[in-house]
Amino acid sequence: MSQSIAPPVPMGPSMHKRNAIAMIVYGSTFDKAMMAMIIAQGALASGMEVSIFYTFFGLPALKKSFKPKMPGMWRLFTGMMEKKMQKQGIPLYHQMMRDNIEMGAKIYACNTSMELMGIKKEDLIDGCAPAGVAGFLDMAVTATAQLAI
Repeated sequence: MSQSIAPPVPMGPSMHKRNAIAMIVYGSTFDKAMMAMIIAQGALASGMEVSIFYTFFGLPALKKSFKPKMPGMWRLFTGMMEKKMQKQGIPLYHQMMRDNIEMGAKIYACNTSMELMGIKKEDLIDGCAPAGVAGFLDMAVTATAQLAI
């Protein structure tokens, strides 16, 4: 059930790179969720196109009910970290996600992972679209930077 999200890209010497970043997020701990948002915001502010593909254990970060937690024993300090961020004027995860989408970031949920984990489109945040791996790869192959988080 693959869905293309970008037109096919010519391969070989004629392939043109775009001023774009393509990220794949495969974890949903606080640090990984925030890292993707902060990098996306910096790239958008620099005039880059941003595409973020959430798969497997990154997928929960796209659920409306998601509350990021620090990894391992650090999870106890998540609230403290959020307070520190607010004091310094750094938006929290959901606000940063909304801001990035408003600035033009394209957010995708792996449709195979959605099926596997029983996540429905209505569970996802607004502005997020289900997509197949092939479609994301079409987009990533022409991006000037690719990151895995």
